Amino acid sequence: MSLDTHLVEAFDEQTDVPIDLDRYVRLANLVLERERAGREAELTIVFVDETTMADYHERFLDEPGPTDVMAFPMDDEVPSSGRSPDNADRGPGSPSGAGSEPPSILGDVLVCPAFAAREAATRGVEIGDELALLVVHGVLHLLNYDHAEPSEEAEMQERQRVLLAEFALLESPEREDGR
Repeated sequence: MSLDTHLVEAFDEQTDVPIDLDRYVRLANLVLERERAGREAELTIVFVDETTMADYHERFLDEPGPTDVMAFPMDDEVPSSGRSPDNADRGPGSPSGAGSEPPSILGDVLVCPAFAAREAATRGVEIGDELALLVVHGVLHLLNYDHAEPSEEAEMQERQRVLLAEFALLESPEREDGR
């Protein structure tokens, strides 16, 4: 089975935990595909140290100290130029209908591996599994999932469970297709 490839970029800006960036790009692509985000969807995953995460956590959520994951959705307001990719306006000089659809930039997901490593140890799970959960969680937030209400939390947790289980099957060395 082939997944659509969206533009998912990943960066490792920390040194606490070794990160397999390709794995988390594949995971984010799976989430985007299964959630029908569209072929033009773009997002960035950045693995950061605790100091950086604490700074973002305090600046944007008014919470002290680091956290495990934060999602920063793109602002969907129309740019001050009046152009908007949603209305197929490609800008001056572009013939209508020319080229591909403009990208749908979803936003950024920040993950703190050092924080996640402590959480993984506390919960008795592998760090790679914890990081995968955080990537899925962050991408789902960019896709408008939330957990403010109990029903929302249950829905988000179920999607996370299903997506992580499917990813585990796809990544399994015993796959039937021999890959």
